[in-house]
Amino acid sequence: MLKAFAQGLTDRLDDMRDRLPGGVIGKILAGTVLVYLLVAAALGWYWSQEPDSFSVTEHVTTEAETNAHRGQTVGYATTTTLIKMADTLLNKPGGYLTNDKLPPGVWLDNIPRWEFGVLVQLRDVSRALRKDISRSQSQSTEDKDLTIAEPQFNFDNSSWLLPASESEYRRGIKALTSYRNRLADENQSDAQFYARADNLRNWLMDVETRLGSLSQRLTASVGQDRVNLDLAGDPSATQSTKAPDTQQVKTPWNKTDDIFYEARGTAWALIHIMKAVEMDFQKVLEDKNALISLRQIIRELEATQDTLWSPVILNGSGFGIFANHSLVMASYISRANAAIIDLRELLDRG
Repeated sequence: MLKAFAQGLTDRLDDMRDRLPGGVIGKILAGTVLVYLLVAAALGWYWSQEPDSFSVTEHVTTEAETNAHRGQTVGYATTTTLIKMADTLLNKPGGYLTNDKLPPGVWLDNIPRWEFGVLVQLRDVSRALRKDISRSQSQSTEDKDLTIAEPQFNFDNSSWLLPASESEYRRGIKALTSYRNRLADENQSDAQFYARADNLRNWLMDVETRLGSLSQRLTASVGQDRVNLDLAGDPSATQSTKAPDTQQVKTPWNKTDDIFYEARGTAWALIHIMKAVEMDFQKVLEDKNALISLRQIIRELEATQDTLWSPVILNGSGFGIFANHSLVMASYISRANAAIIDLRELLDRG
C-alpha cells in the first residue's frame, strides 16, 4: 500500500512538471535560490554582531538574589562571571558558530574567531581555578567539579557531532555552577577559592603571555623584520634547532581580520574577568596598593571594544593613507599587557 502511494505521488509530480513550461520551472528554482541567499545573508549579518558587555556587579548581585546565595562569598563573582561568559558563547544570536557546517554559519569567520578568543580565556581561568586558586597548597586535593570543568572547556572547539562542542561546554558550565553553589553554601567547606596574591599573580602570567602573542600577531599585519631573541639573556641557553638571526614576519591578508576578532574576543572576556577579580581579590589588591593598576588594565581593554565603523578590517601601512585596524588594536593590547606586568610586580612585593 505504501509503495502504491509513493508511486501515485511520483506520477502526480511528473504530471505537474509536464504541464509547466520549462522556463517557469527555471524561474521558480532561481527565485527560491535567491530568496534563500537573501535570508542567509540577513541571518549572517545578524549573527555577526558581537555580544554586548554586561555589568559584572549587577549580574553577580542578581544571581545571588535569585539563588539565595551569599554574593559576598570569596570567589562567587569570578565563577558567576565565567558561567555567564560561557552561556553567552553558546546562546548569543546564532548560537555557537565555530562548528557550523551549513550556511550562513559556515560562511562566517569573524565571530568564530571572537568565540575562540573568549574560549581561550575560559580555558585559562578554569585551569587556574583547578591548579591553584581552589587548592591551599601543592599537595592538596583537586576540587571534584573543577576536574570536570577544566577538560570540558578544553574540548575541540570545532567538533560538530558525536559529541558536539556545545554539549561538552554545557557540561563545563554545569560543573562550574556546582562548584559555585558549593562555595556559597555555609554548610560545606570542601569547595574553596583562595584569593591570595600568588594565585592572582600566576594567572596574570598566563594573561601576559596570551596578550604578548596577540600583540605580535597583530603588528605582523604590515610585515616586520624581527631579530631572534629566543636565547637572549642566558649565555648557556640552547635550543633544539638553529634559527635565523632575523626573519620576515607578515600576516597573510586574508587572516588579518581573524586575528583582529580573536583579540576583540580576548579583550571582551578579560574585561569581565578583571572586574570579577577586583571584587574577589579586593583585600589583596588594596593591601598591595594595586587597585588603580587593575582599573587601568580594564580601561585599556575597554578601548578595544569601541564601535568599528568600517565594514572591513583595513590593513593599511603604518603611516599610510588608509587605517590599519590591527595596529590600533595592538596598541591597546600592548598597553594593557604592560600594565599587567606592572601589576604582577606589585603583587610580588611584600
